[in-house]
Amino acid sequence: MANKYWESVRVMLGGEPRRQPPSDYSEEAKTIHFYKKSEKLDFKALKIEAREHQKKGVWLKRRWITLLAINLLFVVSYWLDIQILEGALTASRLLGFHMIDLNSALQVMLAHKHIIVNLLIGTGTVLVLWLLLGGRTFCSWVCPYHFLAENTERLHLYLVAKKWVADHAFLRSVRTVFWLLFALMAMVTGYTVFETISPTGILSRALIYGPGLALGWVLLLLLFEVFYSRRAWCRYVCPIGLTYGIVGVFSPLHVTYKLANCHHEAECRKVCEVPHVLDCVIKGRSPAAQIDIGADCTRCGMCIDVCPSGALTFEIKGLRKIM
Repeated sequence: MANKYWESVRVMLGGEPRRQPPSDYSEEAKTIHFYKKSEKLDFKALKIEAREHQKKGVWLKRRWITLLAINLLFVVSYWLDIQILEGALTASRLLGFHMIDLNSALQVMLAHKHIIVNLLIGTGTVLVLWLLLGGRTFCSWVCPYHFLAENTERLHLYLVAKKWVADHAFLRSVRTVFWLLFALMAMVTGYTVFETISPTGILSRALIYGPGLALGWVLLLLLFEVFYSRRAWCRYVCPIGLTYGIVGVFSPLHVTYKLANCHHEAECRKVCEVPHVLDCVIKGRSPAAQIDIGADCTRCGMCIDVCPSGALTFEIKGLRKIM
């Protein structure tokens, strides 16, 4: 069990998923793989079916509604002064109860070089929340930059398909280097450098208090992602995703993969922001009949929306799958 959690963290920090030798596969998985070898499937038809299934976008719609509702609640609370959700995503109060972004709190404490007691209650609340929901769920269900990047990604994919631009990938371990770099800068300068350039904080404050020049930086990031590297900020830079990912290692909420249901048409990996977490769906790779997708998964539900066979589902440990 400990090895499972460590492997999840190792991959999240930038390591490549390890392919287990077939001798280590469970007996059930070996049996399923054996019968799958003799399957004769029409992959072209399966891919068309998967794309038609994606058009329903059940989890996409739920996620966008949730994300927009949370961010608009900040706006409404401020402009109507109804004090339901005050502040911004970096630090807020829900009905008077403090909630503080974990990465922001960490940056502040590193800058001040001591534990700030006043931050503990707010961070504790958020810690428990994202421990239950899966840390990187914050990225896809709350973060306003994720919403913009996800939609501009469509333009990037269109340009790549037309061969007008090329997609450039970087080492995923670069994100870990940036996490350490931002932490070091906070300690050395006594200033939360990352908060100055975080598109999450910039967009949250712009929505609530009005736009500023900092939105120019967000625009530059989006242009970089459209014309050079797909989802570069979220994949290779943002320390928020890594901080919340570590918190979500022990989360009971997972996307779960069922080997027996999978047709291996690979559409799920195409739509996934972090396709390395779905390495197990490649034919012959799954060491078990059922696997929980690792902590770097954002629980966005895109893979579930595109999967026509029910091989991928949201599940809570000890409970039935979430419909």
